[in-house]
Amino acid sequence: MTTNLDDRTIATLARQLYDARKSRTQLRHFSKQHPSMTIDDGYAIQRAWVGLEQADGHAIVGRKIGLTSRAMQQASQIDEPDFAPLMSDMVFAAGGEIAIDRFIAPRIEVELAFVLGKPLKGPGVTLFDVLAATEVVTPAIEIIDARIEQLDRETKQMRKVFDTISDFAANAGIVTGGRPVRPHDIDLRWVGALLHKNGVVEETGLAAGVLNHPANGIAWLANKIAPYGESLEPGQIVLAGSFTRPVFAARGDTLHADYGPLGSVAFRFV
Repeated sequence: MTTNLDDRTIATLARQLYDARKSRTQLRHFSKQHPSMTIDDGYAIQRAWVGLEQADGHAIVGRKIGLTSRAMQQASQIDEPDFAPLMSDMVFAAGGEIAIDRFIAPRIEVELAFVLGKPLKGPGVTLFDVLAATEVVTPAIEIIDARIEQLDRETKQMRKVFDTISDFAANAGIVTGGRPVRPHDIDLRWVGALLHKNGVVEETGLAAGVLNHPANGIAWLANKIAPYGESLEPGQIVLAGSFTRPVFAARGDTLHADYGPLGSVAFRFV
């Protein structure tokens, strides 16, 4: 690990993110305040923030993988995805209403969620190990948010990947639905979706856009967290990464992801 921030700074920044989520007030870029910040610093801040959420009684129910597309990696100037935990208070029911006041600047992404039936512990986890360990794959919508502002309020510079990683990799919520399938019953690369906002198609995509196969992201994650003594556990939900660009949403918007043969996921912000 290459960390340049001391433990006290990491704890302070984690507390700022924890408070920002509760107060729905955006923070300035950590990378501007701390130019020597590294990716490992970002994950250290993220882990400290998780500890604060766990102290409130929220449990880790899964993980999310982000920045899985080549275009997003190039935009963030990195060559691998990022990840964050999915907390128990970030899971929402499909077909209902979600209070938009829970978020600051919500956006919507379309992806597949893997529900594990067996543990995945790296190193050396492969795509085939992921398929063998997965109970079902289900359509999902991820709600992402920015506790750290995307564009600096003064310079208009884009935040850096260190900021995004600190900020739970922009994770804020998951809505699952549609028709869950066993991973060997369908070619997951060719799962497609249409993302509608208020009846208008905003985005379309194929799951192959996620590292050529969405299970590749799950394998990458299991291997990535292994050096920390962590693994993916049975019953956990793992979001494999978006295969559409994020779509902004506002109060009153109805979001509907149509996965064709796999059904759909929908909800409304109120």
